[in-house]
Amino acid sequence: MSQTRYGRKKKLMGEINVVPYIDVMLVLLVIFMVTAPLLSAGVKVDLPQAAAETIPEQEEEPFIVTVDVEGNLYLNDNEEAVAAPLDVQQAAAAVLARNPKLPFLVRGDTAANYGYVVQAMVLLQQAGVQSVGLITETPGT
Repeated sequence: MSQTRYGRKKKLMGEINVVPYIDVMLVLLVIFMVTAPLLSAGVKVDLPQAAAETIPEQEEEPFIVTVDVEGNLYLNDNEEAVAAPLDVQQAAAAVLARNPKLPFLVRGDTAANYGYVVQAMVLLQQAGVQSVGLITETPGT
């Protein structure tokens, strides 16, 4: 700030008041903190409970096929059912070609017919996946 000859303070053009920007950023932070847990809802399935080892954390998310009670297939927790099993096979083959070390997993609902879960595993194996894992829930959680 500089002073004019009458003693009044005059703002220079280079000064910017950043307080409103900080307020906006704090509001955005609160919004993101509230909505982030809602975004990871995914497809609701009741997983079987088993005392199994957890998968080590990786940089990339694994390829997950979810099977619900009716036998509908979902890819990576997308809530829209896959139209045909061939779509699962093609998507798995494309992902496998890009990243052969990516884990491929099947999430099967506890009440789902065992045949539906096996069919999902067979689709992945027909796409060229060598190893398919099953996702379970740790007892007591």
